[in-house]
Amino acid sequence: MIRAGRTAVGRQELADVLGMKWAAFRRAKPYSEAGFPAPVSSAEGKVLLWDLEQVEAYRDGRPHPVIPVGEDDEDLLDRREAAALLNVQPRSFDTYKSSPGLADHVVVVGGAEHWPRAVLRAYDAARGTVTGPQGRPKGSGDMVPRDLLPGRIAELLDANPAVTAAHAVDVLGISTPAAQRHLQQERAVRIAALMRIEPGLDAEEAADRLGYPPALRRTALKTAQQLYDTP
Repeated sequence: MIRAGRTAVGRQELADVLGMKWAAFRRAKPYSEAGFPAPVSSAEGKVLLWDLEQVEAYRDGRPHPVIPVGEDDEDLLDRREAAALLNVQPRSFDTYKSSPGLADHVVVVGGAEHWPRAVLRAYDAARGTVTGPQGRPKGSGDMVPRDLLPGRIAELLDANPAVTAAHAVDVLGISTPAAQRHLQQERAVRIAALMRIEPGLDAEEAADRLGYPPALRRTALKTAQQLYDTP
């Protein structure tokens, strides 16, 4: 997390701050030395980030300035932190982040996407909470805003990989074709993602691993293979 009012740097910027050539920096990995400031990025994040003031203090032999604690609306949260705030899995947040409410406010730091805490809170309040069956008034249009629907579908699959389109209709108040289309697409995305993570795994095996019943994955398998084959 990048605290409000602080500046974070990635590896490339860190090398510049320390006055090191990139090749020498990569060999030496000074950030692994004892006493070097701890990263401010997520523990499981792929991109490491450090607080600029702390790095400069380390370089100059000064005591490290303390990073403020406590939540601030201007804090910048990375993908995993944002998912935790919304109480969803990171892979579900990957669907959410394309929504205008989030995509319009993304901040890239050191190659990693971040979102202001205030933006995430506003998005969370707007999307509400998926609850039990609510029913779909006869003749009504889709009740969930289009930009929020992929995230809602992702939540249903997180809770139950075998969720049916009929259940999605009851819970989300959407049409049956919309429920089928979005469930198939989200299953396909997850199947393709697992195939990339585990080379040698075919679409059928990935679907089994994810817990998708045969009757609910036929169309998703074809789409997943197309996604997997696309660079």
